[in-house]
Amino acid sequence: MSYCTVYSACWESICLKKINRENAVDRQRVLLIFFSFSSQTRNLLQGLSKGLGEYDIDVEWLQLKTLETLQFPPGSYWATLKMMLTTFFRRRIPIEQLDPDYFRPWDLIVLAGPTWSYHPSGPVLSLLDRDGERLLKNQEVLPFISCRGYWRMHHWGLRRLLKEKGAEVLSPVVFTHPVPEPWRTIGVFLKLAGKTPESGKSWLHNFYPKYGHSNRQVNDAKAIGLILGKHIQGKKDLGTLRFPTPVPAD
Repeated sequence: MSYCTVYSACWESICLKKINRENAVDRQRVLLIFFSFSSQTRNLLQGLSKGLGEYDIDVEWLQLKTLETLQFPPGSYWATLKMMLTTFFRRRIPIEQLDPDYFRPWDLIVLAGPTWSYHPSGPVLSLLDRDGERLLKNQEVLPFISCRGYWRMHHWGLRRLLKEKGAEVLSPVVFTHPVPEPWRTIGVFLKLAGKTPESGKSWLHNFYPKYGHSNRQVNDAKAIGLILGKHIQGKKDLGTLRFPTPVPAD
């Protein structure tokens, strides 16, 4: 191989790397920050991510990891009642340190998690206390809530905390479990207590056929991702978006 050929190949490689870096800078970036106790929030975010991905947007995931082990389900009536009581008083659950790379500008940050006794989860509250201002100040933040049904206090409290940290808070996306009351409350309580109310052998099965969110809701999350992706790619104002609250269930 001649010197000219080697030189040409090296120069081409350098140019390609430069182009790739420039393209990476130009691409829009969305950060999905989430805590998911029973994988319900994660499942919805999978749909949202697919929608965003169709617009060639870089989607990065930041899962909050607790320093203490949380067991799902807690496994007994007493453990469930204890968890409900402590979360009602907004107990913080410490989380691992974040990679410094997350503390940079994003085109959108989605802050997602379940409702715990009318409030954001302990890991999300811990994140806001420790890293909220550094991570979220002057960033557009979309609250993304997965809950049994009672989401308003969660949203009001989360919105207040986000504004205190300097975030630009967008209208929320809220998904509630599709089973009607009072069966979803009974079903979720029994599930947390270690029972299987959705089992065909359970007397509750006819009223509570499935725990958590439905496949349709995952598809609805993808549709929301498509709308967000279109606005981000077109550099449209995300503050004008209003999604049905909660997103209609089955």
